[in-house]
Amino acid sequence: MDKKVILTILILFISPICFAVDRKDLNIEFFNRFNDDYLFQYVNEALENNHNAKQAMIRVEEYRQGLKSQFSNELPSFSVAANYLGLHSPKINPNLSVNKNAFVLPFMANYEADFLLKNKDKTKSATKTYEMSKFDEQSAYLALLSDVATVYTNILEYDKLIEEQEKIVNNYNKILDNDNKKLALGVINTTELNNSKTNVEQVNITLESLIKQREVLLMQFVFLIGRSSNGANTIKRGSIDNFEYNAVIPNEIVSDVIFARPDVRRAEMALEKAKIDIRIARKELLPTFNIKGIWAFNTMAPGKFFSWDSSLAALLAGATLDIFTGGRKSANLQLQKAKYEELFEQYRQADLDAVKEVNTSLCIIKHDTEIENKTKEKLLIETENLNNADKMLSRGIISKTQYIKSENIYINKDMDLTKAKTRRLVNYYTLYKTVGGKI
Repeated sequence: MDKKVILTILILFISPICFAVDRKDLNIEFFNRFNDDYLFQYVNEALENNHNAKQAMIRVEEYRQGLKSQFSNELPSFSVAANYLGLHSPKINPNLSVNKNAFVLPFMANYEADFLLKNKDKTKSATKTYEMSKFDEQSAYLALLSDVATVYTNILEYDKLIEEQEKIVNNYNKILDNDNKKLALGVINTTELNNSKTNVEQVNITLESLIKQREVLLMQFVFLIGRSSNGANTIKRGSIDNFEYNAVIPNEIVSDVIFARPDVRRAEMALEKAKIDIRIARKELLPTFNIKGIWAFNTMAPGKFFSWDSSLAALLAGATLDIFTGGRKSANLQLQKAKYEELFEQYRQADLDAVKEVNTSLCIIKHDTEIENKTKEKLLIETENLNNADKMLSRGIISKTQYIKSENIYINKDMDLTKAKTRRLVNYYTLYKTVGGKI
């Protein structure tokens, strides 16, 4: 048995049941770079409490125990049985005295001599399955943390949008008040007043829709971090205005990082397992070597119970070869070869998908950053327009209603900037997941 297998088995049997993914592999410090007091806390809370992630964690333990079970096949097995024996024998020799009622205590040993290393290969195959489950667990946690950060950022976005929409609602109410006064003075007709009422209703509908979306996100968020839904409205959070990534997003990702993604490593591990399974299927065509031993103590003959005179010992060693199994073993060999070919194509596709996803994420970040910059430029223009409208209002050149409309245009551009910023930040979480946390 090589050193790697010995080390793996020692870890499995000696280490306690602690099967959570290593946080270093998740790089949770990434979420501590967003100038926010709460995101990092919620990420850690999700690691501890999310039930879907815990399922993946427990599944790793299942495969760990399966590996231990398979390793036991490489070791001898011992058993003991307590039996009552009722015996009637012919009187062949008058001097031979055998008890008709006896107690038999056999100790039995069985060992499959692994000359062909078939059981060792089965243990290697189970080890690969166990390692694959750990990569599945890592993928589940990466997706979870990305989802937690995405939902949290979207909640911050809706906080800002609701705040701005409330200003718009307030402004349209002011316009409606002015129109009511104008109608009383006969300056406008009821059609214009009704249009103002319709505008108020429309902006209130938009506000209600934003509030609904935020409540949905809050419910999703408490589910992700493993809290009760009753506390959804008590979630503490920062402000999207101050929420910003404090490090540098790279313009390119080295291939070593891409091919170290857990899904790619899992596909690679599955391919290695398939190679071992083909080797096992070939060895199934060869004989098996078994050693069986028995040492039975009994009370049939005179003598002390635990003595050589009252015991029966036997040792059987030999090889067994199946002559005809209906083609089952040869079919299994061809099956394993076909699985290998399938997994080889999956591995190649996993590599292509990894490169595509990383490049796509970098491309989206680049263009969404540019869109955000253009949106900032538009907001600066509207800021200047609003300042001009304020001066014109103070000089009596425009009405209060016209100024309010200019203010609403500015608020809408500010909301557009909030949306653009949120899209860019969410893209960072997507990149974090696509590079396996190595950012």
